[in-house]
Amino acid sequence: MDEKKIFIGFYDYTVILTYIGMISAFIGILNTINCNFKIAIICLMFTGLCDMFDGTVASTKKRNKQERHFGIQIDSFCDLISFGVFPALFLYMYSEKTILSSIIAIIYPLFALIRLSVFNIIEAEQKENTDKKSSQFLGIPVTTVALLLPLIYLLYSFGIIKNMILFSILLLILGIFFITTIKIQKPNLIGKIIIILIGISEIIGLFLLK
Repeated sequence: MDEKKIFIGFYDYTVILTYIGMISAFIGILNTINCNFKIAIICLMFTGLCDMFDGTVASTKKRNKQERHFGIQIDSFCDLISFGVFPALFLYMYSEKTILSSIIAIIYPLFALIRLSVFNIIEAEQKENTDKKSSQFLGIPVTTVALLLPLIYLLYSFGIIKNMILFSILLLILGIFFITTIKIQKPNLIGKIIIILIGISEIIGLFLLK
């Protein structure tokens, strides 16, 4: 790394979306602490949207080895905050701090941490050996929670999920899938459009809540 720089790190447009997503997640964390759960959910979804396209933005610039590794690291650290710590805190606060939700809130970010650490290893090895990106995820990506948690929240708010125990267990199951070895195809453009449409329908559902 160039020691002549004023600040450590790499600063260009490829990291801006990642930083915006992390800031959105932290705003969501603050709203969760203040029990503004609907706003917190919207922040989580916006963070997920940022994460969906930050890799696309980064791929538009030719980066050296250090810049690529830096991108991997900041993306994972931001994901740990956004999709590990944030959802766990949301569960803890929204469930009114029950024993079960407290235990799951502790375990869930641990699963996210393990998954992101393994992801870093795989990504680093791939970039060392080839410039081609893998077409599959190993385990469900942690960003899935940006779409699943709003769905669970809506189902609970509309009374389809009847109790907080099921709410908590569903998040735990998602966390377990983070560290499984199942392979999932990465979404193409059509897949991303479908995800965005699902997100839009969830946003509409949030505005229909009283």
